[in-house]
Amino acid sequence: MANLFSITAPLLIRLPTGDLHVMAERFPHLHGLVYFDLFWHLGNPHLVVHVVEGIIKGDGPWKIGVAVVRVLGCHGTDGALARRFDEWRTYLTENPQNYPSRAKIEAIARRHGANV
Repeated sequence: MANLFSITAPLLIRLPTGDLHVMAERFPHLHGLVYFDLFWHLGNPHLVVHVVEGIIKGDGPWKIGVAVVRVLGCHGTDGALARRFDEWRTYLTENPQNYPSRAKIEAIARRHGANV
């Protein structure tokens, strides 16, 4: 069984609204999952850090309540999101000094209820 929190491939979440998000960071939560959007650190943490409630089921894809998490597809499958993820990776490579430390990321996740 693939662990949602240890897999290194980029993951995509489909919310009940149909919205799709690529997760920049993800953490276990007592009631599900906490995840951060790509480029989250450039925005308002109240808008770019999310809690998804539900029991985590599966081994990829995973279900969390009515949300579904799966590995981000290639440019042919998830073209726009894959390009956005490529932009994210490039940004991190070119601007590592602008990304918060792991301690800060975990502190933000804890403020949203993550078990870190």
